[in-house]
Amino acid sequence: MSQLQQLQELMRTLRLSETANDLPELIREAEKKDLSFTQFLFEMATYEQSRRDEKQLEKRFKWATFPFHSTVDGYDLKEQKSLSSKKLNQLRDLTWLEQLYNIIFLGPPGVGKTHLSIGLGIEALNQGYKVIFTTMGDLIHTLKTEEITRKSKTRMKRIREADLVIIDDLMFMAMDKQEANMFFHLINNLYNQTSIILTSNKGPKEWGELLGDQAITTAILDRILHRVEIIHLNEDSWRMKHRKTIFGDQVFQIN
Repeated sequence: MSQLQQLQELMRTLRLSETANDLPELIREAEKKDLSFTQFLFEMATYEQSRRDEKQLEKRFKWATFPFHSTVDGYDLKEQKSLSSKKLNQLRDLTWLEQLYNIIFLGPPGVGKTHLSIGLGIEALNQGYKVIFTTMGDLIHTLKTEEITRKSKTRMKRIREADLVIIDDLMFMAMDKQEANMFFHLINNLYNQTSIILTSNKGPKEWGELLGDQAITTAILDRILHRVEIIHLNEDSWRMKHRKTIFGDQVFQIN
């Protein structure tokens, strides 16, 4: 084994695996630049840290389970006049996340609620926060199978430890009393330690109909609405305005 290989193995033993893997290239670059020992050591330490940060970000993205990639920059404010650029910038600076505020995006399908939620989630990830995305249906399924499958147990652990939990399509489906009770306990666990983004086409006043228990509804609302910003997205559906047809440029009016 060459001295270089021995050095690489020693670095892996010291948990400097990223630098160890790319050490030959790092040495070649250092020789080209004629770096001093101090400069070379600094570059190695910087390289190791940057690769670790990149891997952590990749891991956080994987755990977030976004259904697609969208950015706040990609949200067209011309299509949604009910949200100003000033408010959008206040959302993306994430001060509300530091203050443990919740965000509720309300509006009909197709107005960009999920797009904005994912965009803000990605901004948070890039700033070092742990983020989890889930639909309401998937969340209820995971809660119900938490004690049965390891996958659900791991998933719920990540949800409870996240800095930001995004729940898409809240109140899209009716819950029975057991499901509503499990949802309340999750909200109670997250209260005062995690921010939540909720998307819904129904306002909080209508949630009781789908939760089916007024006492549980009141308890959930008490925790979610304690610190919350409710954002109404009231324009027409972007998908309907830009829908495509198989008949060339012809577009049908849908009443």
